Amino acid sequence: MGHLSRNLLVLRHRSGLSQEELANRTGLHRIEIGYLECSRRLPRLDTVVRLCHGLGVTPNDLLDGINWNEGQANHLEKP
Repeated sequence: MGHLSRNLLVLRHRSGLSQEELANRTGLHRIEIGYLECSRRLPRLDTVVRLCHGLGVTPNDLLDGINWNEGQANHLEKP
């Protein structure tokens, strides 16, 4: 599990939301939330913004712990 996936799961649990409730708040499908939480997908920027809004957190909270190295953006979530 990558940092973003772990952060999303922890932040959702802290908010007391189910995947379904977060999906309703963000306009995303519950399955999409599940895929993001288990690193099966990387979110687009607009999805990050929607997730932050739905969780009531900042992008810094959601992206915490991710090392941004030039040229490695495509490999952020791979173990």
